[in-house]
Amino acid sequence: MKILVLGCGNIGSAIVMDLTRSIPSAEVAVADNDLRKITRLANRLKGKIRHVLIDASNQEKLTRLFSKFDVVVGALPGRLGFNAMHAAINAGTNMVDVSYTPENPLLLNEDALNAGVTIVPDCGFAPGLTNLIVGFCSCIFDQIDTVKIFVGGLPQRPVPPLGYVITWSVEDLIEEYTRDARIIVDGEIVRVRALDGIETVEIPHVGTLEAFYTDGLRTLLYTMRNVRNMYEKTLRFPGHAEKIKLLRDLGFFDDDKVEVEGVEIPINVFTARVLERRLRVSEVRDMVVMRVEVLGYHQGTKRVMIFDLVDRFDEREEITAMARVTGYMASTVTKILASGEIKQKGIVPPEILGRDTAIFKKIIEDLGKRRIVIRISEK
Repeated sequence: MKILVLGCGNIGSAIVMDLTRSIPSAEVAVADNDLRKITRLANRLKGKIRHVLIDASNQEKLTRLFSKFDVVVGALPGRLGFNAMHAAINAGTNMVDVSYTPENPLLLNEDALNAGVTIVPDCGFAPGLTNLIVGFCSCIFDQIDTVKIFVGGLPQRPVPPLGYVITWSVEDLIEEYTRDARIIVDGEIVRVRALDGIETVEIPHVGTLEAFYTDGLRTLLYTMRNVRNMYEKTLRFPGHAEKIKLLRDLGFFDDDKVEVEGVEIPINVFTARVLERRLRVSEVRDMVVMRVEVLGYHQGTKRVMIFDLVDRFDEREEITAMARVTGYMASTVTKILASGEIKQKGIVPPEILGRDTAIFKKIIEDLGKRRIVIRISEK
């Protein structure tokens, strides 16, 4: 079994390390355009992986590379993810992807079906694990009325000036704050502005957090059209949203260019570099928080299921909570895909996997072995 992980940032590195441990018989390789990152990861794994330098924006080169592997795992920034999925289809190689692409991955379904490949997109934390849960609930409820998804990756304590530190792609973070959020209201897809709809949420052992709309439903908008109301909100410490709104409204997230001493610089790229410089604080430990509430009916009786998760920085292995939950979700699904247990072809988002009770339980149990524990309750 030959597996390629495309991208070796925080998330990609966690995926590589987990795959080398959990499938010792597999040949795991990593591809990136940053030799320093690859070397650092290879040294940490003591030569257990081989590596490839590649420009992930070049679809032709990606296609040739992918054709040499049985499964590819995409861990690129969102702007490159759709191109990589295209390359996997062209190469005839199955793929699991965690990138937060601006494009709808379902647009590739026909091409993937024709190629006879399986692509599992948005297979990280959120979207990803959250989608899996909603898909599972669609099988145990006769009818789902409302789905509320609250998710966040944040420091274990508020860190000035934004009460936040960065543990994933800065570009994707800015995209999250600027892209209109699509939610479902009375069965219809409605657009609302990101950062609006602020409400407070009490999380046991964490405290009071604020939640605001972000565009995280993704494929759920199209695969769960029988749900009457559904939204996702991002969790942060109170006050964060208003500060980010100020930066957004001042134009710091704009994608046009500004001239500085004769050099034109994209404003959002400049902002990303500044945020990365000030907010990527390695000594601050992160946590991941998730709550999925599903209200529906079973045999005529109202039922509310709640799925809670709080995961924290792994001190033993020095892996962020965001990398753990996102990466281990992807590596777990990769193992299942590589074993041939996923029979569907085409674009198969996590909520489709969640409808298979055996696969759902296997993923949840596998995450539990990595101390990522989801608590399920009813009210």
